[in-house]
Amino acid sequence: MATANDKSESAYIHGTEPQEQARLSLLNDLLNQRTVHELNLQGGERILDVGSGLGQLSRTMARLSGVPVIGVERSGEQIAEALRQATAAGERSLVAFRQGDALQLPLSDDEWGSFDVAHTRFVLEHLREPLCAVQAMVRAVKPGGRIVLEDDDHDLLRLFPQPPGFDALWDAYQRSYSVLGNDAAIGRRLVSLLVEAGAEPTRNTFIFFGSCAGEPHFVHYVDNLAAVIQGARVTVLAANLLDAESFDTAILTLRSWSRERDATIWYAVSWAEGRRPR
Repeated sequence: MATANDKSESAYIHGTEPQEQARLSLLNDLLNQRTVHELNLQGGERILDVGSGLGQLSRTMARLSGVPVIGVERSGEQIAEALRQATAAGERSLVAFRQGDALQLPLSDDEWGSFDVAHTRFVLEHLREPLCAVQAMVRAVKPGGRIVLEDDDHDLLRLFPQPPGFDALWDAYQRSYSVLGNDAAIGRRLVSLLVEAGAEPTRNTFIFFGSCAGEPHFVHYVDNLAAVIQGARVTVLAANLLDAESFDTAILTLRSWSRERDATIWYAVSWAEGRRPR
């Protein structure tokens, strides 16, 4: 892994092991329908999905557009699982997966400036130079093409009633991004990144991603939250952002809290989009 001073690299805070892939797969299922609703695809769009991960969203976009999607993913493990899932679903032809980095998109000369939509989700927060990725996305779409950015502003999370110790745990998690040279609050910067990259911003909104006890998938929201934080444990402890006992106790308290009848999670994914000038 590159050091925090190497601005050309990205530092991905989550894992790619099978258990983590299963969590990400479920997360995709919970969020994808909201994403495609906001995308409002009309059919016929040629789409570039940057950071395609396990490919579920890429395949959904391809079904709606009627055109195979190009999905760029850095992790070979993620691509292998994405191919397995696509094959099992009989949708292998819907996505052309390419291993590559968001900062150096693996596109041929004739592909630059050819896409109708360039989309990325939960990628910019892990990049030390997110502007470079957005600039590449602007370059990838045709004049008038759409650039869609979805990402996190972790300061938007609210839990109620507040589990004891969670404030310190969440603060340490957010600060772990800074240790790696990343930005845990990049969601609030998405429109600015579009402007800096030369795009004309057209829309700013949120996708709600919350739940409460009693809803069928609430346990999965809590599992996702706990797993996301747990993935940063090594970084948090190494940087002395929180001690091990406090970290582990807060995770256990979070899981106990999830069994309370009024346990509630509010979260929102930041969404910004723009167009390449004609």
